[in-house]
Amino acid sequence: MNMRRATIRDVAEAAGVGVATVSRVLSGGSASPETRERVLTIAAQLDYRPSALGRNLRQRRSGGIGLLLPDITDTFYGRVADGVLACARSAGEPVILGTTGDDPEREAEAIGVLLEQGVDRLVAIPSGDGESWAPTLRAGLNTVFAHRTSAGYDDIPAVLADDRAGVRTALDYLTGLGHRRIAYLGGPGQAQRLTAFRQVLGPLVDEELIVVARGSRDSAYAAAAGLFQHRPDLTAVLAGGNLLGEAAVLAARELDLRLPRDMSLIMFDDVPWAELCSPSLTVIAQPAQDIGYRAAELVLRGGGRRPRGVLLPTELIVRGSCAARGTSRSPR
Repeated sequence: MNMRRATIRDVAEAAGVGVATVSRVLSGGSASPETRERVLTIAAQLDYRPSALGRNLRQRRSGGIGLLLPDITDTFYGRVADGVLACARSAGEPVILGTTGDDPEREAEAIGVLLEQGVDRLVAIPSGDGESWAPTLRAGLNTVFAHRTSAGYDDIPAVLADDRAGVRTALDYLTGLGHRRIAYLGGPGQAQRLTAFRQVLGPLVDEELIVVARGSRDSAYAAAAGLFQHRPDLTAVLAGGNLLGEAAVLAARELDLRLPRDMSLIMFDDVPWAELCSPSLTVIAQPAQDIGYRAAELVLRGGGRRPRGVLLPTELIVRGSCAARGTSRSPR
């Protein structure tokens, strides 16, 4: 006789929906009446009892820190994870890692699984979709955001790099070199950087030079290539992350655009390959490992009064990918 306890995945499979949908229904989140009824009926039939969403949540948690990242292959996110792991190790806490691909549905599913596993605390780089985080707040899970915030959840403490200062420093440098047609190549979760970009440039902003890609290499490359082809008059680009900077370098190479002769480039994130490029890339460096360590410190300190967030400084590292406007090949 199989006495295995039903899991949230069992309910999702039987109801023909995703784990994220089951998590939303059981935590009182949004769902259609038909879906809600089907999920609740299946949950009752399977005698599903959510260990982390019940009334006795705190008594039944098993401990540990959940860590949600968009992509473990990204060097920047890997360094954030290294910081979290270092802090957790010093505190004797295990870490359960999950990835979201910057996809809100995958993020909601990962949150549901972590809640079911009964982790005590959660450090996450959110995708930016606010609805995913309703279950964690309803469950009372101690949560800290790292690197980004999520719209509508300003009460969740966050450890962030100073995006506004980083954008201002980059744009001041580019405009000081004489650039006026400056593009922004952005990705998920970069609303604050984009807002700062518009504010700092002011009347120089050209909305056609602002392109936001999804969180994949293919999308970033397509966005960069499309921007460069449709607006050959641009003279400089600010890439909002290392994936976007990589895409800009590759697209420029394919289109026979040379850095910095034809286009100057500044990228957020100082990853190892940035210095190995030819020319090496000027970057806005963020303290990735420190972001992870401080986020883990905050979440371990939580319980009782909610801790305040932390804002860490960025740094402009000037290398070879930018040049004065007058040195470009053509009179754009």
